[in-house]
Amino acid sequence: MARFESTPLFPGMTTVRRGFGFPLGLAAVLLTLALAGNAKAQLPIAKSGEVIPRDVREMYDRGLQYLASSQTENGDWASQGGDIGPGTTGLAIMAFLASGEDPNFGPYSNHVRRSLRNIITAQNADTGYFGVSMYHHGFAMLGLAEAYGAVDERNLWPDPKGKRSIGQALELAVRAALTSQKKNPLGAWRYSPESTDADTSVSGAVMVGLLAARNAGIEIPDEAIDRAVGYFKSMTSSNGFVAYAGGMGGFGDSTARSAIATLVYAVARRKDLTEFKATLDHSKERMEQPVPGYPEYGRYYQAQALFQGDTAAWEKWNKMVIRQLKQAQRPDGSFQGQWGPSFSTSMSLLALALNYRFLPIYER
Repeated sequence: MARFESTPLFPGMTTVRRGFGFPLGLAAVLLTLALAGNAKAQLPIAKSGEVIPRDVREMYDRGLQYLASSQTENGDWASQGGDIGPGTTGLAIMAFLASGEDPNFGPYSNHVRRSLRNIITAQNADTGYFGVSMYHHGFAMLGLAEAYGAVDERNLWPDPKGKRSIGQALELAVRAALTSQKKNPLGAWRYSPESTDADTSVSGAVMVGLLAARNAGIEIPDEAIDRAVGYFKSMTSSNGFVAYAGGMGGFGDSTARSAIATLVYAVARRKDLTEFKATLDHSKERMEQPVPGYPEYGRYYQAQALFQGDTAAWEKWNKMVIRQLKQAQRPDGSFQGQWGPSFSTSMSLLALALNYRFLPIYER
């Protein structure tokens, strides 16, 4: 896929060059093989140059087909007993982008554009908040950040007059998250943008969204990152347990929370912290144990935490999860969970997406 350069839309926004699809060097190799008459024998290859396991390819393709077929004309997913909103749509965008399909001309390009229009339309034009909860705000912001620079905005809106671009919506979303953090004495986030309390689960969703926006070229003050990292440090014990809510204390054994903290430290470029080593060690110790409560949520974070922290541990975990998800996937391609099939399918696919490694947020 040809890459293109995005244009800064706000003062202080850094111009970045982004794109998905085959890297140019890999494309050249595949073209050479095709000319040699050997292209049919080639297996799909990840951005890293590694062959994608067949089970992963088949599960991922079926999952994307489910998401595509169940998407509404408005670009979201109808509630089927789950939590539907901008965050769920943002995760679906991530799932569509993660396998390297061309977001502008590929088989799911219309689904990606439809989802982006849905998220941007749902955003409060004054505050930048996506609504429903800061969970949704964080995941919607993450989806926008990964699409920014990859989706050609000339094809986004049938009539772009008066419509926000991806960059404008992302900039507004970042401002909303930073404004919420400034109001919070703990320097983090909870369900409402006006909350004065915080928890590590919601804060993880918002923080990763902010870090993805920073990676995309949006200016994020170092002070904001440091405050949020400081909150996670205060919630991390020496044995890698991570507390849930409040300022500190109440440390409990949670595989998901330890994985969230590991990912935050890693993407914030703070792998030097003793807290990072503690949470990573805890995640590695528990990686073969079932994730209680919300397995698809836990796997989503485990995949990224282990990949960022210990490649060998991730490879071992990945083989186990491929087997688990192969058994769990339904005939229609969906995965079922407590938040409904749309959310659970996107989360489950993203637990597999490190096999492809096309999303910028997955870069180490």
